[in-house]
Amino acid sequence: MYVRFQSPTPNARGTYPGVFGLVNGLAAQGLLSPGEEAFRRGNNDWYEANFTDPASVDPTVYDRELNPGAAAWFKPSARHLMERVPGYLAILAAHGVECVRLESADPGKVIYEDDDQIVVVPRPAG
Repeated sequence: MYVRFQSPTPNARGTYPGVFGLVNGLAAQGLLSPGEEAFRRGNNDWYEANFTDPASVDPTVYDRELNPGAAAWFKPSARHLMERVPGYLAILAAHGVECVRLESADPGKVIYEDDDQIVVVPRPAG
């Protein structure tokens, strides 16, 4: 099963921000404590060094017109990458920001794939 951590409600653009985007949004608003910011910065740096940014491989992967609603999902084998997520979830919980864990064997049309993740465009409801 693929795994994604995201907001249970869409944002103003109609997309569901993921766990990293939610925490980075709190940081951009200056709402994190010094300890939370240290955790965020240190772990974001770790992810940047150990996890491929799909947009660095395909700059169009998150293009809203080409790939509406595109979202990244962890592969089941990416447990080493998911080990750091609870710290992000704790920050969100401390700020009253909801985040849900989703699991799916088929989350959508795959538009990008590497060893640790897929990026999909959700299939239309129907």
